Amino acid sequence: MTKNVSAGPNGAASAPPALGRRLGLADAVVIGLGSMIGAGVFAAFAPAARAAGSGLLLGLAIAAVVAYCNATSSARLAARYPASGGTYVYGRERLGPFWGYLAGWSFVVGKTASCAAMALTVGTYLWPEHAHAVAVGAVALLTAVNYSGVQKSARLTQAIVAVVLAVLAAVAVASFTTGGADWTRLEVGAGTTATGVLQAAGLLFFAFAGYARIATLGEEVRDPARTLPRAIPLALGITLVVYAAVAVAALSVLGPQRLAAATAPLSDLAHATGLGPLEPAVRVAAAVAALGSLLALILGVSRMTLAMARDRHLPHALAAVHPRFQVPHRAELAVGAVVAVAAATADLRSAIGFSSFGVLLYYAIANASAWTLTPAENRPPRAIPAIGLLGCLLLALTLPWPSILTGAAVIALGAALYAIRNRLTRR
Repeated sequence: MTKNVSAGPNGAASAPPALGRRLGLADAVVIGLGSMIGAGVFAAFAPAARAAGSGLLLGLAIAAVVAYCNATSSARLAARYPASGGTYVYGRERLGPFWGYLAGWSFVVGKTASCAAMALTVGTYLWPEHAHAVAVGAVALLTAVNYSGVQKSARLTQAIVAVVLAVLAAVAVASFTTGGADWTRLEVGAGTTATGVLQAAGLLFFAFAGYARIATLGEEVRDPARTLPRAIPLALGITLVVYAAVAVAALSVLGPQRLAAATAPLSDLAHATGLGPLEPAVRVAAAVAALGSLLALILGVSRMTLAMARDRHLPHALAAVHPRFQVPHRAELAVGAVVAVAAATADLRSAIGFSSFGVLLYYAIANASAWTLTPAENRPPRAIPAIGLLGCLLLALTLPWPSILTGAAVIALGAALYAIRNRLTRR
């Protein structure tokens, strides 16, 4: 098993530099909310409606059940292994080095695509004609914020979440009180299929995956054994309530066809409910929400990069921790550079399916790891990791075929690199 050690000045093994434990329960919950709220409301609802129509709500429920199982498994594992890396650490410790590596690889590639999608969302809402340039600028700005310390990131995320929740609440209340809602649009139509509902669930899972940011910050949370099991389900529960309210509002006012065709669903929703003057505020809130998601995503990917660099699955230089800010500064700069390139070249819609495939595989390994816990290790009821594992694999296999093929190819590439590295290190 690979150990997290590095050579000291006299060649002796020494522990890697530790990150500062500066985050409390509220900070951890806010980072999770910042990761989830925004990604789903402003990016995932439209493609999910195209897949399932009015069956979108069923897809949301399925995604929530799978996410709950994943959150429970992740919380139990995070309390036992409170180190940066999340399922990369859990898989390595419970299943073996290869499975930990595969989880880390899936997370890094999947969430890099998510970062690009969120950056492009910012550009699309703020300055559509120059969306890619704005996206690159957003990545550079938020990388600098993360570099200056995780507490500043948490505080900025708290402000972003407050603004976004206020705007979402205003739009939802208006949708339910201005008489534009038609409740018959919530009925599942004859054209809705089981495959479409499962595909919608897989796409909507993209929006629930933000609680992974909490687990990957385990080394920076105070009292992780108590904080992490509380923060993860709390953030997930708040997010589910928000998503359900907005989804019902959007479907009842716009209907499944208009929602499926929308590029800016909440802007269309505000206009349809007679809140035209609020539409600019909705666009600003969309950009702010995407910034919040991007901020937390870069934070999580850089911590995963740190964990893999410590084990030399990525260049070991990326394992450095800044002596003043106590953050993995080289990993953050590297992640920021890769995301900036992706944001300059990527397509917004295709990134969602690709990201979902990688993240679902990541959580499948988390549930398999949780299955191996003993009762003395605070194992969850066996049904939870079993449902989570099977649900992740099923949703991954019902995503759009281009996402499945691209995702499988990238995962196979990661496995090949692992095999090559092992062969070279044995010589």
